[in-house]
This record gives sequence, structure tokens and C-alpha cells, in this order.
Amino acid sequence: MRDRTLVDMAAQAGEIMLVSGAEIYRVEDTVARILRASGASGAEVVVMATGIFITLTSGEGEPLSVVRRVRGRSTNMNRICRVNDVSRNFCTGILSVEEAKDALQEIGRELQYSRKLRILGYTVTPAAFAVIFDGGMLEIAAAAMVGMVMALFEIVINRVKLNDFCSTAAEAFLAGILSLILRAVLLPVCSLNADAVIISALMPIVPGVIFTSAIRDTLNGDYASGIARILEAIVVALAVASGVGAAMMLGGMLGGAL
Repeated sequence: MRDRTLVDMAAQAGEIMLVSGAEIYRVEDTVARILRASGASGAEVVVMATGIFITLTSGEGEPLSVVRRVRGRSTNMNRICRVNDVSRNFCTGILSVEEAKDALQEIGRELQYSRKLRILGYTVTPAAFAVIFDGGMLEIAAAAMVGMVMALFEIVINRVKLNDFCSTAAEAFLAGILSLILRAVLLPVCSLNADAVIISALMPIVPGVIFTSAIRDTLNGDYASGIARILEAIVVALAVASGVGAAMMLGGMLGGAL
């Protein structure tokens, strides 16, 4: 029974890390350390971008296997750090198997990000990037407003449960069309750099972390997971490009209106 609890706890730790955007080698290392710290023998851990496979030889000589399918993924370094803390405390004997499992369950029950925090992030991030892209106060305010609308739109579109490509393309289209509308509305009064606003508003959905993790996985020899994540980054980038391209095309068709 203790071996089964141990395997379940190790799998849960790996699942939380994988869902939160940790690199493959980091997930494998954490799960393997948990199993080794218990004195278990014959432990094998294989982690891929979409699943975790663990086999442990129990005290009676019977193999125990656990498979966890991982679907949704995002980026949350705080959860990865907290799982690492639980792993270290377990490996040093501070936490028992049951205590570590309870701590991981608490981490797993938490929301990745609250709704208010996501709206704040979508608002502040474009505003900050507008400064980097040489935007003035007008572009900063416009980027913040477009980002906030994107966050509210994401909440609505998540209820429809579209696939990642369609939802990302829809958000990118919204960012593009809103920026063009703002430029058209403000044109009689002042000139708005719509390009800077569009690029800044797209920053929260650009797959930069995914691509970086893919490169690190590939360099560490996890070629299957690296290729899978590179393809994921490419799909997201294509969705962003498709959405913005559709918005620009619509703006061109409307001519002087936008």
C-alpha cells in the first residue's frame, strides 16, 4: 500500500510540473529523486509532453505502473517551485509520503491564475511592451485597453471550449481589429501607431516560453518532447499570424474606414 501511495504521489508531482510548463528533464529528475529517496529499487520514469509513465518494483517483487495523461498546459513557475520544495522536503525526510501527497493535492487544487490576475496581466503586459516598441502615452493606453478586452474575451471564449488554434486566432483577430478601430477613431484628433499597439497586445499569447522549453528539451536529448513542443509553438504562432492577418485584410477591404 505504501508503494502505491508513493507512486501516486510521485506521478502527481510530475503531472503538476508538466501542466505548469516545466522542462521534461526537470520533471523526470524530480520524479526519480522522489522514488529513489524512499529506498525503492527498480524505478523507471519516462516523461513525454503529453504523459508520464512510471514503473516501480514493489517490496514483494511485483511491478507497479502508473500512467498519467496530460492535456492542458500553461506556464506557472510558482507551482513548479512549490512542487520542488515538496520534493526536497520529502527527500530530506521532513515530509512523509502522506504529508507530501496532501501538500501536492493542495497545490493541484489551486487555480493556475485567478480571473482578476489574468485580466491584470493582459492589461499590464501590453502596456509595458508598448514602451519597448517605442510607443508614446497614447499607444501605452491603447495597448492596455486592447489587452484588457482580450482578457475578457478569453473568459467568454473559454466557455465555448474551442480548440487552442481557434481561440488564439480569435484573440489575435480581436487585438488587430480593435487597434485598427482605435486608430480610425482617434485619427481626426491624433495619430496612433497601430502597429505598436497590435504587437504589444499580442505579447501575452506569443509562445515564447513554449519555444524556449522545446529548445531546452531538444538539447537535453528529449527529441520527441522537443519536437512536440516546437510543433505546439508553431501552431500557436500560425494562429496568431492568421488572426492578425485576417484583421489587417478586413481593415484593407474597408479602406479608409480603418
